[in-house]
Amino acid sequence: MRAIWKGSITFGLVNVPVKLYAATEEHDLELHQVHDADGGRIRYQRRCEVCGKKVEYSHIDKAYDDGEQTVVLTDDDMDALPAEKSREIEVMEFVPNEQIDPILFERSYYLEPDSKSPKAYVLLRRVLEETERTAVVKLSLRQRTRLASMRVRDGVLTVQTMRWADEVRAAEFESLDADVRIGKREMELARSIVSDLEADFEPEQYIDEYQEQLRTLVEAKLDQGEALDTAATFGESDEGEGAEVIDLLEALQRSVEKKQGADASSPTRRRAPARKAADDEEPAAKEPAAKRTPSKRAAADEPAAKKLAAKKAPAKKAPAKKAPAKKAPAKKAPAKKAPSASSTSSTTKKPAAKRKSA
Repeated sequence: MRAIWKGSITFGLVNVPVKLYAATEEHDLELHQVHDADGGRIRYQRRCEVCGKKVEYSHIDKAYDDGEQTVVLTDDDMDALPAEKSREIEVMEFVPNEQIDPILFERSYYLEPDSKSPKAYVLLRRVLEETERTAVVKLSLRQRTRLASMRVRDGVLTVQTMRWADEVRAAEFESLDADVRIGKREMELARSIVSDLEADFEPEQYIDEYQEQLRTLVEAKLDQGEALDTAATFGESDEGEGAEVIDLLEALQRSVEKKQGADASSPTRRRAPARKAADDEEPAAKEPAAKRTPSKRAAADEPAAKKLAAKKAPAKKAPAKKAPAKKAPAKKAPAKKAPSASSTSSTTKKPAAKRKSA
């Protein structure tokens, strides 16, 4: 583990140098967003709403907006706060262990002695154990002054940051104000259920089933070849701002690449040459009109001209039957199109043949 903070515990005139370590870590499989069309990474850029330019972290300050005015707080302003400079865990008081409501707890940290002699550390630990007390402390951590509790866990001093009293909401529900009567039989059944489920708490027996199923799904997709080359999902990065890839996915990707040595026997790989051959044939079948020779263009245009004439032939029937004297079909034909002599003869002969059969 890597220490995230160094300082000292102070109670009375006693000073205990310590290092602070995160006591917990997330086990969730880290996921990121990608474009469903090509798998490219989706990233959010920090842009100024005034000038529209992308802004680097080094040029970003904090600010407070009251709805009408905005107060900008620079890094120098934040560093000038006295509490930010404190490197002490100040013990405010020692309270009975059971008096701190668990709803106040946030994050947990371990404390390690940071001196050649851990005597002061061991002394404080033994005092807390024997008196069954928890120390209420204050410390500055991650640019915030925090309230915390300090107690002993498995022979190690631990710090648990807590919420301030005004950060806990009051539980006010009108539905609980009604007078509800519980029968004797109902209480007996409830006690029986509790009795059947009584046990000592062992957190190791509980497993995050969702994360287990998610990992199984990811591994199955990797084994089946449903994966993209990680490098192909990254576009151009501004100013060397690279993408962060979690170690687990990198390890899985490398294991897949080893397995791909036998891809020749994979069904997806067997179909690939067929697709490629089909793609290679398409350009020959779809040769651009500009590159075709005159003979090829004539051969290609002839079926199209016949289809066009066949489609327009029925439209010429109606004018010929309704008003043969007023509208001459022969005069309309040149206005609509200018077909060749061979196509004109074919179009005029077909309707005639149909009239005879009718």
